[in-house]
Amino acid sequence: MSNPSPGVLAGPSERESVPLTAGISPPGALTSAFSDTIQLLLNPFAPRRWIKLSLLCLFLGGGTTSAAFHWSLGALPGDLGLQEVLGRLREYLVQHSWLILLAMALGFSLAVALVYLRAICRFVLVDSILRGEAFIRGALPQVRSLAHSYFLWLLGALVFVGAALGTGILVVFPYLRTAAASGIHSIAFSMMLAGLLSVQVLVGLAFALVITLTDDFAVPIMYAERVSLLAGWRKLWRTMRAEAGAFTLYVVLRFVVSVGVGTAVLFVLFPTLVVLFSGAIIVAALVLLTLQVVGVTWVWTPLTVVLAALAVLVLTGLLLILLSVAGMPGQVFLQGFGMRFVASRVPALDARWREVSGAGHSRQSALQAGG
Repeated sequence: MSNPSPGVLAGPSERESVPLTAGISPPGALTSAFSDTIQLLLNPFAPRRWIKLSLLCLFLGGGTTSAAFHWSLGALPGDLGLQEVLGRLREYLVQHSWLILLAMALGFSLAVALVYLRAICRFVLVDSILRGEAFIRGALPQVRSLAHSYFLWLLGALVFVGAALGTGILVVFPYLRTAAASGIHSIAFSMMLAGLLSVQVLVGLAFALVITLTDDFAVPIMYAERVSLLAGWRKLWRTMRAEAGAFTLYVVLRFVVSVGVGTAVLFVLFPTLVVLFSGAIIVAALVLLTLQVVGVTWVWTPLTVVLAALAVLVLTGLLLILLSVAGMPGQVFLQGFGMRFVASRVPALDARWREVSGAGHSRQSALQAGG
């Protein structure tokens, strides 16, 4: 019996006939995912594979929780005149309002492009974990149609949630502003403010949970069964209803592991970030001191603005590369955790994993025999 073509979407009746059975426990999936991550990244260690996976994880968020680092530029000698430049820029934008619209359009286009790249990279990461190697070019034709389905859903969900939260704020904000301006701090005011904040937090947490479940479970199901996002979520929902306890434990363990991975990565990154930003400040200070020694005063001109922008771009690029490389193992580990957990409950994904793993072991044995 021949297998269906990878590009053909399997009919739902074929998949729904498969009985749901209890699978591996969350701690067991965590152990298997850790072994898979070690195997993928270190057996053998291949710098090219690390670069490819780091590039994927760069568009997936780097694999760490975000952290804000505030650096004081007060130690820089000389008056750089930043306030004057910002004031002139503000006046110029007011006189040319079309630039504001252009910046908003470019920002929205960039956000949409990043969401699309995130959808593509998520499927390529799943393919890389299954195959035990990062074949980005080879995976793109197979996952592009699936990523389109995920991208449209994710973009629509982001727009809907953003619009809903924005509408709620616009409705409540005038009353809150009036009450705050008049000095009224009644119980109704406090309850409304607390309710608004609570709704914002709950909606954000619920949306983050849906995105996490989609990335961890629905995307691998889509990849294995070649189905759309809605079909993948229907299969996932039936499985979750059958094993609500196991999935609840997974969510709790996933949160704990995510916090642990993010904390560990930030702990490792912090000294490096201190060195990076301190080095940038020292270099800037040396440049200004050198200019003062030779009798040149720093003045904001089109040339100096371009040079400063290039310096900021270089620093930002180094920071992104550092975050993606350091956070990549955690991203691979978390994705593998979800895949191992759901694969034991989705026969198509489990069969696909065994098929690809067997082919990979055969290819590796052949290479070792040839060597």
